[in-house]
Amino acid sequence: MDRITVTDVHKTFQLKPGQFVTIDGQPSDSVTVLDGVDLTIRKGEFITLVGPSGSGKSVLLDIIGGLTQATRGTVEIDGKVITKPDPKTGYVFQQYALFPWRTALANIEYALEVRGATKRERTDKARYFLSLFGLSGFEDRFPNQLSGGMQQRVAIARALAADPEVLLMDEPFAALDAQTREILQSELLRIWEKINTTVVFVTHSIDEAIYLADRIVVMTARPGRVKEIIDINLPRPRDGDIRSSTEFNGHRGRVWEALRDEVNKAQKDWALSPAYAA
Repeated sequence: MDRITVTDVHKTFQLKPGQFVTIDGQPSDSVTVLDGVDLTIRKGEFITLVGPSGSGKSVLLDIIGGLTQATRGTVEIDGKVITKPDPKTGYVFQQYALFPWRTALANIEYALEVRGATKRERTDKARYFLSLFGLSGFEDRFPNQLSGGMQQRVAIARALAADPEVLLMDEPFAALDAQTREILQSELLRIWEKINTTVVFVTHSIDEAIYLADRIVVMTARPGRVKEIIDINLPRPRDGDIRSSTEFNGHRGRVWEALRDEVNKAQKDWALSPAYAA
């Protein structure tokens, strides 16, 4: 069953007055980031988006989440056209985005407060998700008393506590050290396999994309389009040992083959030029 349908999505940004970019040797006061993206995501599927910097991965995520509007085209979740943030959708950003004045428990409770849950319901559910992420005993810690990995666990727990049918994740592990990143990838998969929500996950890491995904969507260099969709037919549940398997290495080679030309194109892409700045 299809959960998310992206149809002919375009996104163009107008630059600030007096600011221009060079495209094909000519100045332009606007930038087309997405150019006709079509994508269908099934219920309960884990999708990763990969592509060179500037390919519009995060912009596409924002459009799916209703945080920004497409210049043209539509996004539907369960047949409903998305024009603003939807209660069915949770979002996890690269930065932890926790309330510094709230404890770990209270940060998770916030997602339930805005939905009118009782105090008992909020506390019970927040404690449950803290336990799922191995954070029992840290309920009363404030964000500045937690490590980066712990803060991101709280941020993910807060998003999941609201029972989202769609979870959008924008490079949530990019700022973490390699060991913590791998631990949280495994934690995320373990919990996702229990709740079966639909996940769309942006990453620059090929290994992360392969380890997590049912399918990898490879984006072209700007303007972003879907270049290829690669099925990841690795067995679940997955553990860290799978990264050294022949099958995993085969997927790594295939994804990089699809990405290589796009990365090279992106390096030659236009850039903001002082020659055209007011």
